[in-house]
Amino acid sequence: MATDSLTEAKKRLERAYDPDAFEQAATVFAQRSARYLRLMRPRPAPALPWAEPEALIDVARSWIDREPPPIVEPDDTATSFHRLAETILDHGHRIHSPHYMGHQVPPPVPVTGLFAAIGSLTNQAMAVYEMGPFTTAVERVMIEKLGELVGWNRGGFAGICTHGGSLANLSALLTARHRHDKESWTNGVDSAGPTRPAIITSGDSHYSVARAAGVMGIGTSQVLKAPVDAERRLRADSVRRVLDEADNSGLEVFALVASACATPIGAFDPLKELADVAQERGIWFHVDACHGASVLFSQRHRHLVEGIDRADSVVWDAHKMLFVPALCTFVLYRDAAVSYETFQQDAPYLFDADNPGMAEYDGAVRTLECTKSAMALPLWGLWSIYGPELFEDLVDVTFALGATLAKLLEEKPDFQLMHKPDGNIVCFRHVPEQLAAASDEELSRFQQGLRRRLLESSRFYITATRLEGNAVLRVTLINPLTERDHLEGLLDALREEGGALLTEGVE
Repeated sequence: MATDSLTEAKKRLERAYDPDAFEQAATVFAQRSARYLRLMRPRPAPALPWAEPEALIDVARSWIDREPPPIVEPDDTATSFHRLAETILDHGHRIHSPHYMGHQVPPPVPVTGLFAAIGSLTNQAMAVYEMGPFTTAVERVMIEKLGELVGWNRGGFAGICTHGGSLANLSALLTARHRHDKESWTNGVDSAGPTRPAIITSGDSHYSVARAAGVMGIGTSQVLKAPVDAERRLRADSVRRVLDEADNSGLEVFALVASACATPIGAFDPLKELADVAQERGIWFHVDACHGASVLFSQRHRHLVEGIDRADSVVWDAHKMLFVPALCTFVLYRDAAVSYETFQQDAPYLFDADNPGMAEYDGAVRTLECTKSAMALPLWGLWSIYGPELFEDLVDVTFALGATLAKLLEEKPDFQLMHKPDGNIVCFRHVPEQLAAASDEELSRFQQGLRRRLLESSRFYITATRLEGNAVLRVTLINPLTERDHLEGLLDALREEGGALLTEGVE
């Protein structure tokens, strides 16, 4: 680069890092974000302004392809940021709308976004303690608090924060595999031996369990799906039968995975009786409690996870029922020692062999990740401001919404409740009078078409799933500002869109 070009480059960089430009843009951020939150009530904006993928790709591309001004002044930064923020908010999901009833993605308590912003702006990267001393301390404190809620004694357990439940389940199951076969990390899994390693879980468990088995080299066919009962719970007698069958088939089960709660209908497996089975057979007991562990804050609902303290490992998403931004998942181990055994790498440029005592605080020795973000900051900030009572409120209010919707559905002759909800996940069907005698196949097509019409109308956002092979509508009532009137509005919207669908003809 020529000298004059380098000088101009430095000037451009000075403007990009200009604190005044940032302050102006940050002011726009605060004003526009507050306006977004106000628009979500009392008459909420559409939950999802629907657009086809290529249309949104064109919008995103139009910004990248534009020519920036030759000199970007502070005012230019703020103006462009405002237009870009408008673009994001105009085209993105309105998670804070009480009409958002879709996936298990909450509207974060607004202040948590500010803590996430501090971590991002200052780039508090974490791998070893010295890279992020305070954020490491924050993560350590949150692990202590959550582990104690599980029922473990401080000092005996350990954990790590990682990016999402899928990575967390993989980390825990890698630990379980290591306890079963301590040579597997260096020598791989022996699939040609007299016995093959296997995992038992239910057919309703999260797909990341099977994915973890594939990644670990165990194979998805060695994930044994024990049948669930009528309430879609994994029972001890079912697990024992599958274990006996595995013994006779040359499979050696090393882990039992329970769900608290499972994704399809939010059913909580009976952890206490499943812990008994794991203890009897001497196998690792892992609880995928990404959604449901937060009931530990609630006096009303903590009975749903009775026995979770007997798990060898627990995964817990803060970005679900603790209402912080994605991603933030905790992997918790009942025995602190095992958390250091899973990953065995030699990286002298990162891990200080001359100071082995710091390994306890070096997160990278206990997770697949090297560098990771300061994802525990929003939870720490939220807890520090409002205290743990806020989490109890969030659980109790959203679970009460599940019960309210279930009651409404039972009262409406044109709706069919598919299960009694344990919490805030509810599955149901709309069955208009014209379809009262329809087959399950016809009703499935109708539910699929109805959900698509509702999605494209932008009035509400809900999802769908299949139960016993039949398509049903599914909601996760994860916005504590959703009211009974909004639930009534959803049912009215489904009737209207369903009537139009029947008029046009179900495809």
